Amino acid sequence: MPARSRPPGRLAKYSGTTDGVPPPGTNTGITTLARKRILSVVGTRPEAIKMAMVARALDAAEGIEHRICATAQHREMLDSVLSIFDLHPDYDLGVMVPGQDLTHITQAVLTGMAPVLADFQPDRLLVQGDTTTTLAAALAGFYAKVPVGHVEAGLRSGDPAMPWPEEMNRRLTDRLSDRHYAPTEQARGHLLAEGIDAGGILVTGNTGIDALLYVKRRLENEPELRSSARAGIPWRPDGSRRMVLVTAHRRENLGPNLVRICAALKRLATREDVEIVYPVHPNPSVAGPVHAALGNHPRIHLIAPVAYVPFVYLMTQAHTIITDSGGIQEEAPSLGKPVLVMRDLTERPEGVQAGTARLVGTNPDCIVGEAERLLDGADAYAAMARVYNPYGDGQGARRVAKGLAIA
Repeated sequence: MPARSRPPGRLAKYSGTTDGVPPPGTNTGITTLARKRILSVVGTRPEAIKMAMVARALDAAEGIEHRICATAQHREMLDSVLSIFDLHPDYDLGVMVPGQDLTHITQAVLTGMAPVLADFQPDRLLVQGDTTTTLAAALAGFYAKVPVGHVEAGLRSGDPAMPWPEEMNRRLTDRLSDRHYAPTEQARGHLLAEGIDAGGILVTGNTGIDALLYVKRRLENEPELRSSARAGIPWRPDGSRRMVLVTAHRRENLGPNLVRICAALKRLATREDVEIVYPVHPNPSVAGPVHAALGNHPRIHLIAPVAYVPFVYLMTQAHTIITDSGGIQEEAPSLGKPVLVMRDLTERPEGVQAGTARLVGTNPDCIVGEAERLLDGADAYAAMARVYNPYGDGQGARRVAKGLAIA
């Protein structure tokens, strides 16, 4: 597949150095003795968010030729994130089709990566996280004998089916990689316990925090962006009520678990001092039961999924966040927002250990009880809302880029 010509001024919208990535032409302090070719692969919105600042850091680094391959496992959600960070794929596999399943995505990415690798001939392939794109791209690199680096390596729930298929995707990706960019010391410990060479592990912090802080600063400093973010949300705050932000769409929470979650939210919304905002995933297995159970409630706002920047704005406006998302567990502490995690296990235990998150499962009594503890108890809320993030400090992307330059 031929490379796209990269538009000039990829980082033209960036000014200053507060996101940890200096603009092109400045001395970044990230250099390599011999010029390296690095290919970053992204396919979904979460991957793009967590790779965006890494890509910017690599673009600004001395001696690195960096290209981006988009598999477009999730087309629109991926494109909207890349646009926010002014990133332009050099290769686009366009694998998304209606009704796609995991087998199709795996096959299409694996097949599509072969000509990309042959064209660019990278010295290293960089993948992120635990999606089907992540695993398939890493396998393509392995087949082509291209060394693979894994950003966000070492996350483990301990249960191969929780979450499914992500837990197995990340385990296999770590086995296919020789460089592991672990977000935390605990993730590093998992890799060491599995026999991964310590010399190939670098603890960087989670790069999603870099992206979050970058967007948060832009929302604070750019009135037009802030207005645009508000305009993208069909909800306006009511000063007499506190907003609880909800997301729930993981495969393991479909069916009876989702029914229990809806029952909990309906009970919570009986409070006059609360309103719930729930961006509902379009998957019929989510949207159908949620709208049937919660539609037409005056204090429950079921809205369409929103883009990344409006969602960050929503998080800044929330009192409490109730979610089954892994990424939100990582992001919310940087905004001082308590997180109630609707899962029985998490591969991100650092937040629970630090007190910024609590596991509540899908039991309605537990969900409502913990939410009301935060709504009614100022001390309980303050204890969880500390602006302390155990997952990262906003410099993870720079550490990944520096590690790539010297290894």
